[in-house]
This record gives sequence, structure tokens and C-alpha cells, in this order.
Amino acid sequence: MQTLVLTMQSIESDAMEPTRAEMAKLNGLQKLGRLIPVYGLLILTVFLIVLFSVLLPDTFPTLLNLRAILSDKSIIALLSLAATVPMAAGRIDLTVGYGIVLWHILAISLQTTIGLPWPIAVVLVLLLGAFVGFLNGLLVEVARIDSFIATLGTGTILYALALWHTGGRQMVGVLPEGFYAINGTFVFGLPITAYYLLVIAIAMWLILEYTPVGRYLYAIGANSRAANLNGIPTRKYVVGAFVTSGALTALAGVLLASKLRIGQASVGLEFLLPALVGAFLGSTTIKPGRVNVWGTLVGVVILAVGISGIQQFGGSFWVEPLFNGVTLLVAIGIAGYAQRRKGAKST
Repeated sequence: MQTLVLTMQSIESDAMEPTRAEMAKLNGLQKLGRLIPVYGLLILTVFLIVLFSVLLPDTFPTLLNLRAILSDKSIIALLSLAATVPMAAGRIDLTVGYGIVLWHILAISLQTTIGLPWPIAVVLVLLLGAFVGFLNGLLVEVARIDSFIATLGTGTILYALALWHTGGRQMVGVLPEGFYAINGTFVFGLPITAYYLLVIAIAMWLILEYTPVGRYLYAIGANSRAANLNGIPTRKYVVGAFVTSGALTALAGVLLASKLRIGQASVGLEFLLPALVGAFLGSTTIKPGRVNVWGTLVGVVILAVGISGIQQFGGSFWVEPLFNGVTLLVAIGIAGYAQRRKGAKST
């Protein structure tokens, strides 16, 4: 529980990137010292890309490897963005890992079992995902249940429903080519999922950084009570954040179903940890001290690059969960340190 408190404190903080006025007062070395904590993770990502490209020139810096990374990690990145929205409001949504299990199964079974056209099946899954997000918002804001506990409970129920629906078996069947094309299409040599991700990321960035909605969410995350006293309808925006997260998770489930072409309850839970790692890492870069869209994507990229490079060196199957777990601990530690540093400066 103490770890959870520290984690949530790292979420509920304002960015600490230096302002232009502050930078103008500093010399060259001081400017570099202020910028390294802000862009350190991005610099490390570039360094790893260069390092692996030099050490693995025949396999790493290739279009085939880029396609593989984008195809494998776009869904995780989408889940990380889904988790980022409630985190901006100081809440956490664990259903991003559990929900994708049920949603990818339903995206297939609604077509193969009930016989719905694939566009209707996709829309129904997206609506169900948004509805679950709405329920999470009610549990957190109306029932006043801690978001970690509420979404853990909801996610476990979704996973149980997935097990019940499948009976422990795979959901298979002939699916329309249009449904396969949702994930399997390539545009300019890259998987179309990467373009979905880019469009969603830009939209989220614009909303969070340049609209009142984003400012309200960050204000709620920094101090929910103060935001409420200043007239911000916290309940409305937090519920909306969970609805958005639920819809994005459902979209990730649809893309996963199109990619795998089968539905099974054993697939999906492995996305939870890397999705959360990406979101937590996002709070340590670009705008250290608060979750942000581009920081989240950098967090996912460094995971993808690190794991891909290590595996190409001959790393075993257990390398990926180990790398994700260690990175999560490092991310939480950095976020906690940044929070303490900011608190010391403000006193």
C-alpha cells in the first residue's frame, strides 16, 4: 500500500520542465544539467537505438525489425495511452490489462457465433468498453472506492466473463477480410496500427495540453479537493477519463483480435505490466513529474527497443517480463525522486 501511495503521488504532480525565463538565467552547463532530467529517457532511447544498430547491423536497423516492433508494440502503446488519461487525473485503471482479454474475444465471437457484420461487432465492443469505463468512474467517484481496488475488481470480473464465455477454449472461425485489414494493412511499408496510434496520440496531446479539459484533468490530478473548490466538476471529468480509457482499451482489443484471428482468455494479461510501465515512464520524461502523451510513447519505445535488442542477442523468453518489471521499479523510483525534489524546492 505504501508503494501505491508513492506511485499515486508521482502521478498527482505538475511537470517540472524548466521555463524559458529560468533557462535564460543559466549558463551552458547549467542548461544541460536542467535538460538532461527532462529529456534523459529520450536521449537513452536514441543511444540504445544507435548501440544496437552498431552491434547488430544485419538485423536491428532494418525495415523488417521496425515493422515487427511497430506491429507488436502499437497495441501496448495504445493501452499505455488508455492508462495515461485516468493517471492525468490522479487515478489508475487496471482494466487496460484485463479488459483487452474480453474485448478481443467478443470482437471475434460476435461475428462467428452470432453472425453480426464486423463493423457492428466492432462498434458494440467499443461501446461496451466505454460502458465499463463509465462503471469504473462511478465506482471511483460515486461509491468512493480507491481506483486501484475498483479497477482491479472490475478487471477481474471481466477476466472471469472471458473465461466463462470461452469455456477455456479458443474462439475461432472464418472472419471477413475487412476485419483482418483493420490490423493487417500496410501503409508506406509500415503497419496501419502505427498510424492509428499516431493519430490518437496527437489528438490526446492537443486535448491534454491545449484545452480546458486537459488543464482540468491535470488540476484534478494535482489536488482533487482544490480543483473541486475552484469550481471544476471533478466527478464529471474523472468519469470521462475512465470512459475514454475504456474505449481505447476496447479499440486495442479489436486490433488484437484482427491480428491474432482467434480469441482466447490466456491472451491479453501479459499486456498489463508493459502498458503501465510505459505510462509510468511517461511521467519521468518530456514533462517530468506528470504523465504526458509523448513521454508515454517514449516509455513504450525504450521498452520495445531494449527488449528487441536483447532478444536479438539471444536473450531467453523470460527476458521481456524481467525487463518490464525492472523498468517499472526504476520508473516508480525516478518518479518518486522527482516528486520529493519538487517538494523540497517548493518549501
